[in-house]
Amino acid sequence: METALPWVFNRLEPPYLENPYPLYARARREAPVFYSPDFGLWFVTRYDDAWTVLKDTARFSSRFLMRTPPDAPPAVDEVLREAYPELPMLVNDDPPSHTRTRGLVSRAFAPRLVAALEPSVRAIVTRMVDGFAPDGGADLIAELAYPVPIEIICTLTGLPVEARDQLKRWTDDLVALGAPGTGGERQLECARSSVAFQHYLATQIEARRSAPRDDLLTALINARVDGEQPLDVAELVNLLIVLIFAGHETTTNLIGNLLVLLLARPDTLRALRDDPALTDDVITEGLRMDTPVQGTFRTTTEDVALGGARIPAGAKVMVLFGSANRDDAVFADPDLFDPGRANNHRHLGFGHGIHACLGASLARLETRIVLDTVAERLPDPKLDASRPPTYFPSLMHRGPQALHVTWG
Repeated sequence: METALPWVFNRLEPPYLENPYPLYARARREAPVFYSPDFGLWFVTRYDDAWTVLKDTARFSSRFLMRTPPDAPPAVDEVLREAYPELPMLVNDDPPSHTRTRGLVSRAFAPRLVAALEPSVRAIVTRMVDGFAPDGGADLIAELAYPVPIEIICTLTGLPVEARDQLKRWTDDLVALGAPGTGGERQLECARSSVAFQHYLATQIEARRSAPRDDLLTALINARVDGEQPLDVAELVNLLIVLIFAGHETTTNLIGNLLVLLLARPDTLRALRDDPALTDDVITEGLRMDTPVQGTFRTTTEDVALGGARIPAGAKVMVLFGSANRDDAVFADPDLFDPGRANNHRHLGFGHGIHACLGASLARLETRIVLDTVAERLPDPKLDASRPPTYFPSLMHRGPQALHVTWG
């Protein structure tokens, strides 16, 4: 077993920015576990190896803090000194602290509470579609896939819905802050935005302490687990950022990716209109085919042999869900979109194990209602060929930034 040689992984360059899956397939054949000096990461591309990492929480720790990119100028660190410290929280934490936090948050996503949100989701989707359906065309990201999830997460947490566009800008800046190639001036702008975001959330926390409300934020402030301290302000700020980001960004991308898949397959879209019972299988296959969260990060606690390579202790590892979900050792004809696939439920689109997505049921609810409404309300929708979808250069998040569609 030898340490793998570096492998050229130009994931954020055309044509792989728009379609990374041929690159993933080549990696699975040539270098299933490899090191990329450009990203300073080890990548895991095959399904079975991905499972090994996700299950082995002892040798693959979830603790992975990357708010400040390694190429950031010193001024970025100076600005971030005004922020609350970056703390491990849910997606990048290990037991026992992960267990404590997940226990506090999971109650908000209990099945009966998510099901109770359906009338609100349906009302928001209907209002959005009523606004643009007569126009014969729209950017379905800006007009539908983005506003629906962020309104729901605002409603759930208790943050004002009228702040949704500002919250979106703040979370976009957080992504850009850690993205490769952002550049010093933009990184500095994003650092200031990050501080402003945190201070805004701290103000909301203090407001709930003075005047509690019937919302998730108040519940988190008051939540207790036997023998544990309540969450302090820094923990609450970090947790809210995770919930806001995961509550809208990943769902927006899930909806966007599915719309791209369905617009290229009008027969499937018509089948949804005729039989909405098909939608759940379509969403499951979409999660496998083009997952909105392309991977997750881990840190090795010791030297590990995996996939023909030896990963050193302390290495930063990225498990590529997007690649594992198209591994032909598990999924026959993996590049075929087949909602009837017998084993598509084995996808890793929502992660797995102790870090499986808490909001998966809510994301599926929102996506189902959006897809059903589009199939019912927009006759014969087509992508605007003159404005194809574009994608933000991110290793982790994948979804169209804009989706220009015409109908009727």
